[in-house]
Amino acid sequence: MQTIVCMKWGTRYPADYVNRLWSMIKRNTVRQTRLVCFTEDAEGIDPAVSVFPLPPITIPERVAWKPWRKISLWQAPLADLEGDVLFVDLDVVITGPLDDFFDYAPGKFCIAENWTQLGQGIGNTSVYRWTVGTNTHVYDDFIRDPDAKVNKHTISQRYVSAAAENMTYWPAEWCVSFKHTLLPRWPLNFFKDVPLPSGTRIVAFTGKPDPDEAVIGQWPVSAWWKKAYKHVRPTRWIDENWR
Repeated sequence: MQTIVCMKWGTRYPADYVNRLWSMIKRNTVRQTRLVCFTEDAEGIDPAVSVFPLPPITIPERVAWKPWRKISLWQAPLADLEGDVLFVDLDVVITGPLDDFFDYAPGKFCIAENWTQLGQGIGNTSVYRWTVGTNTHVYDDFIRDPDAKVNKHTISQRYVSAAAENMTYWPAEWCVSFKHTLLPRWPLNFFKDVPLPSGTRIVAFTGKPDPDEAVIGQWPVSAWWKKAYKHVRPTRWIDENWR
């Protein structure tokens, strides 16, 4: 049994995001696979998804509902999880097979290389695999002085990349960023569709737009002047895969 994990907290992503993730997983795995969702609100989640409460963590209130909460997954024991586990953010679109994520670089902590910091030794925690019970110091060291860790690293994936041992990256073509890898550069983003390379397996939607926005060509912006460059054309392949 392969185990894939996601987390849902707050109100940004509804239960539908969990259910779509589960649907994509089923279409893109051959081996028996389950999805585990850690959440404080399980209403509307497909009963076939295994649901557990959010793991406990001591965390500064200012980042309590930001990605720093994912540090809680590095503790052990962790629900009923054992062995290698693949974490996937809710705001991804799966476009290719997933079984290889469990076979790649055995024994390593595997993660996507952060697309905006290539060559700097920083992973992006949208997609990573770890072995439950290893690298538990990532959690233990954090809760000893969470304020110090947040102040020093600012972003949780910088802390994880610096603290975790035995880290390696997924093949670059497997995990890509919608915004930083695929979206045509300005001003071409106004005229060219967003491509989907054949080797892509997971597309991460970091920040905005989210999949439900990009699929209809919507990019919410807070300032009017950002509309001059923040633009995405309706992206059909999202609709074909994110279901």
